[in-house]
Amino acid sequence: MPKMKTHSSAKKRFKRTGTGKYKFRHANTSHLMRKRSKRTKTRLCVAGTVDESQVGRVRKLLCE
Repeated sequence: MPKMKTHSSAKKRFKRTGTGKYKFRHANTSHLMRKRSKRTKTRLCVAGTVDESQVGRVRKLLCE
């Protein structure tokens, strides 16, 4: 059976933390930020964690 290949876009988007969770960067933060409120911008700049229901999917994409 051939080796499993890591999903290229997933390895760029998800990082594993020390506790075993997966973190990601929020979308919609690269430009057109002037129309967003300060609260929205602050919330988007903080890294998010993958929900427990989706961890299996991310793990499969990263071959872990």
